[in-house]
Amino acid sequence: MTAKLVYNRPLAVSRAVYAIADKAQSNTQQYGRRPYGVGLLIAGFDETGPHLYEFLPSGSVLEYVGTAIGARSQAARTYLERNYEKFGDSSLEELVVHGLNALRDTLAQDKELTSKNTSIAVVGLDTPFKLLDDDEVVPWLEKLDSVSRSSHPVQTEEQPATETQPEPAAATTSTDAPADADAPADAAGAAGSDSAAEPRPDDDSNMDTTQ
Repeated sequence: MTAKLVYNRPLAVSRAVYAIADKAQSNTQQYGRRPYGVGLLIAGFDETGPHLYEFLPSGSVLEYVGTAIGARSQAARTYLERNYEKFGDSSLEELVVHGLNALRDTLAQDKELTSKNTSIAVVGLDTPFKLLDDDEVVPWLEKLDSVSRSSHPVQTEEQPATETQPEPAAATTSTDAPADADAPADAAGAAGSDSAAEPRPDDDSNMDTTQ
């Protein structure tokens, strides 16, 4: 409100984030006060563009193009690291699918993303913050499934897989990281993307709490 009255413009995302961080950090310096026990992913859009910040309980703040927090979040971060170069040229639809793909990588094999454990948040240029829940998430989950099917077609008995000839060996590297729990990450976001997708706390896989 002060920024609007004094400067006639919305508060910059970075100033809002660092104000929260300063308040949290002061609790780590004073006797008798406990640090905040929560981590946050804060996404926003201002005159400098889209931003995604990770807030740590210690008061530290890190800005990312895409990141994730919560149980098994390393799997989501690995996906985002592999694909972040695509975010700048992606449409909103593609960015949301990237976020959902990152979240899906955090799930145990017997779990899946559903409208009951997934929410999608979107914010960007001329796009006020909007949160999609329940039935609004279903079309996005169906779109995610269709993208997966087109990328990994299933062979049927009528269309048996043809035997492929071996190709010359090529050097490859893998950045797969071991999962650290059976619960999905609390949140995953693509920051240059102006979008983030996050599972909701009522997921039966027990979540701890998304640039």
